[in-house]
Amino acid sequence: MLDTEIDIVTNDGIMNTFISHPEEGGPYPIILFLMDAPGYREELQDMARRIATAGYYVMLPNLYYRRTRQFMINAAPESRETMLGHMNSLSNAMVVEDCRTLLDFAGSQVAASDGAVGCTGYCMSGPFAFAVAAKLADRVKASASFHGVRLCIDTKDSPHLDADKIQGEMYFGMAETDDWAPPEMVEALDNHMQTTGANYRIEWYPGTQHGFVFPLREGKYHKESAERHYERLFAMFERNL
Repeated sequence: MLDTEIDIVTNDGIMNTFISHPEEGGPYPIILFLMDAPGYREELQDMARRIATAGYYVMLPNLYYRRTRQFMINAAPESRETMLGHMNSLSNAMVVEDCRTLLDFAGSQVAASDGAVGCTGYCMSGPFAFAVAAKLADRVKASASFHGVRLCIDTKDSPHLDADKIQGEMYFGMAETDDWAPPEMVEALDNHMQTTGANYRIEWYPGTQHGFVFPLREGKYHKESAERHYERLFAMFERNL
């Protein structure tokens, strides 16, 4: 595997981005890996590497770059407040533009394919992956949200409002117990998606809590479901990319 961290210039600053792809062969389909709220960290890089080993050019940007080059939550009480500040500073539109910039950069890289693109977003980035599937529908043909928040809410920029623009496949992996994504929101999402004609699937992961895919999330990691999440991702990417 080849791993690099590069600085990509955006209209809002320098977006440090981890990239992983196989050392030989290619070009490989691009996967946009959108981070969760606790921060840009090695745990996510390991997950990106695992996806890359299946034959993908995986891009993991630091979505907090407008505020900090490096943040990872810790046990200090003020750390959670900092995290919430970083998280709430982002919007769907901002991350869509970040993803557009990532694809523009990848267009100059010989290891990256110029064809269909995949995306996966976790927790706070679930709605970002949903929005990207609609706003960059000409490129993004497979997108997934895992224990995503704010997927179908009463705001003018809720990502479900553009779901009819999705041209690829959209997957939602939901934790059984998740205060950030309650059943009533998921039901509203399902009801709306049925009206759009979009190719989508909502799947519940029994016995799980918010954050179940992350191996270092003590008390939340659910190995069987985390492995299923990779199975679903790889199958979807294989079908569409």
